[in-house]
Amino acid sequence: KASSTALSAFADEVGATAPLGAFDPLGLVADGNKAQFDRLRYVELKHGRVAMLAVVGYLTTAAGARLPGYEDAGYGFDALSTMPLNAWLHVAFTVGLLEAAMRDATGEAEFAGDFRNGFIDFGWDSQTDAWKKNKRNVELNQGRAAQMGIMGLMVHDQLGNIGDIVPALK
Repeated sequence: KASSTALSAFADEVGATAPLGAFDPLGLVADGNKAQFDRLRYVELKHGRVAMLAVVGYLTTAAGARLPGYEDAGYGFDALSTMPLNAWLHVAFTVGLLEAAMRDATGEAEFAGDFRNGFIDFGWDSQTDAWKKNKRNVELNQGRAAQMGIMGLMVHDQLGNIGDIVPALK
């Protein structure tokens, strides 16, 4: 009972969407700790954003698109053994740059994961709270789907039947 009571405290939070609502099967926020909930929500958002990039990157490279100089690199797990050292250095540099730059540098964030830093708005500030909550739910749900999507691509890449999942790769 205590766990469901704690979860009900998060029933109206961003990400608590139908059909599951506030879903915490491992009881990570069973004590109702709002700071822990917010941290986990930020981690989920970040993983979702990375997964969305991963799915697009996997499908783009599988379609044959390569940066100049990396034409011989494979895609999926094959890339791990066929990418040259300078490509790995580019990846490490880009990840480091994104980790350093993509944060709330000005303290103006409305929520964890808001990296506008008073610079990029595209009309966000003029929208209603309900509109903003909907857009944040959409991003979280798309991130959740992308996490499942990249996992499926990775599993089928290892099973050797990726062409059955993505017919263009046959």
